[in-house]
Amino acid sequence: MNLTARQRQYLRAEAHHLKPVVLLGQHGLTEAVLAEIEQALEIHELIKVRVPGVERDEKRQIIDAITDETKATLVQTVGHIAVLFRPRASYSDFNLPKPGKPKQQ
Repeated sequence: MNLTARQRQYLRAEAHHLKPVVLLGQHGLTEAVLAEIEQALEIHELIKVRVPGVERDEKRQIIDAITDETKATLVQTVGHIAVLFRPRASYSDFNLPKPGKPKQQ
């Protein structure tokens, strides 16, 4: 899912007060962790995941693997926290701003 800048801004604001619901442990990204992320996305749609103690490139690879496996969209990363969004198929609790027309010059 491609998000516009306005939609990302909206989701960042909504995620600001959230605490990370999934913490990657010493074993890294396992099937159990992916299952936990899947479940959290199904329930909450917008979640924070903590990816501690790894180098920047490795963290990026882990986040990319999570988004690929879960079909979630990365909203933002701040430090070791990744904000992920995946709307429910039936209905969403989030009313994303509609994509506007680009400004003409």
